[in-house]
Amino acid sequence: MTKTVTVAWQPETAGKTPVYQQLVAYCLREVRVGNWLAGDRLPSQRQLAAQLGLNRSTVHAAMAELQALGVVQTAHGGGTRVTAASWSTLLAASPDWRDWVAAGEFTANQPLIQTINQREPTVPIRLSTGELGPDLLPKQRVQAAMIQAANHMTTLNYLPARGSLALREALVERLHRWGITTTPDNVLITSGSLQALQLITAGLLEPGATVYTAPASYLRSLRVLEAVQAKWVPVPVDGEGLAYWHIPQTTGAQLLYTVPTFANPLGTVTSVQRRRDLLDFAQRRRLPIIEDSAYQNLWLAERPPEPLKAHDRHGNVLYLGTVSKDLAPGLRVGWLVGPSAVVARLADIKMQMDYGASSLSQMTLTALFRAPDFDAAQTTLRNRLRERRDAALAALTAELTGLATWNRPTGGFYIWVQLPAQVELNRLFQAALQAGVLINPGTVYGTTERALRLSYAYATPADFRQGVRVLARLIQDQLR
Repeated sequence: MTKTVTVAWQPETAGKTPVYQQLVAYCLREVRVGNWLAGDRLPSQRQLAAQLGLNRSTVHAAMAELQALGVVQTAHGGGTRVTAASWSTLLAASPDWRDWVAAGEFTANQPLIQTINQREPTVPIRLSTGELGPDLLPKQRVQAAMIQAANHMTTLNYLPARGSLALREALVERLHRWGITTTPDNVLITSGSLQALQLITAGLLEPGATVYTAPASYLRSLRVLEAVQAKWVPVPVDGEGLAYWHIPQTTGAQLLYTVPTFANPLGTVTSVQRRRDLLDFAQRRRLPIIEDSAYQNLWLAERPPEPLKAHDRHGNVLYLGTVSKDLAPGLRVGWLVGPSAVVARLADIKMQMDYGASSLSQMTLTALFRAPDFDAAQTTLRNRLRERRDAALAALTAELTGLATWNRPTGGFYIWVQLPAQVELNRLFQAALQAGVLINPGTVYGTTERALRLSYAYATPADFRQGVRVLARLIQDQLR
């Protein structure tokens, strides 16, 4: 995948070697070890000169020598890029890592997702980030739980394949509050719910499987199912949830992925009746369902309906959960609830992948779940998120009225903002990034709508307001 390389180097101005030759040597080394691949773009000479504190003439001399060596080439409007010939020039005795990089099982992320992931740590205003802001994270509670876990620690060895029994027992108790009756043997602890999707892909899906999901879906932002060449089929969504009756009667491997409670990115909630009808339909069709409950605990008005899994009597539903949205993403703990045979199969694969999730994280989460103030802390978090949601809606009303429309989420993190057809999303994304604002275009989630997914969970209300003000100006520029 072509990228703009990072130049992590500074010249030795007091050294005996001329600075331009130092820069040439650095670039050759990065190509030689495979950090820079054929087709990768170098920063412009102006950017390099500013970053390295050098004269433009020094950078120009270095690029001219690299071009003479056949390592880079410069095209009008295309910048300076590493050439394919550089591999034969520099790596006659080394493996061609281009072929190896292209041969791996995992498909590279969407270029837009790669840019978002790379720029998130540095962009001042992050309206795209799907996690709690630093000021909302329960740092003191997690620290206390870690101390408690350390004081009661009996082992730091590997845990059972399914995960900590104590944590699975605590989860069984908490899931019972949502109407889910299960046992520890039906629970698999994972390194976040994303790993559960990876395990399902590796252990249950055959090549070419059909995956049904909403037209705009978090799953479409991932490439995890590309490993099995999954076929995506969108299912329409109405005011009650997925219009499941549009799923055709077909043969072959197929499954449904759904986020019935505060869907990512649309924020929708599937009604009680639609949940029951969907489950009945799935049972008649013997259609497996992956139910992602990532935002289930984050209601801002009334508690949402029970999950599909609460009414699953035939083992159709694989239920995914995580603490990444309502507690601490850094713990990297999630879970899957399903038939024991499925859990055993996926546990075996997980042991082959990483030999189990972090023991310390599992012990910490067990202590958090069993803390007497856990539910009160969740209530406090919901109250603070409600305040942020209200502030975000007020900012949108003040800045984007007449320029866009949006929903009013009743939970979760996200507001789905729909823009006029004249707005070019990639241009808006790039312009916002240049202005220090990071957004998630709707195209990331597989939709053709002119839309943005904005998160009110990470940015402070003041930053959210400033970010939306920037977006308003950029949208107006495109509409002129």
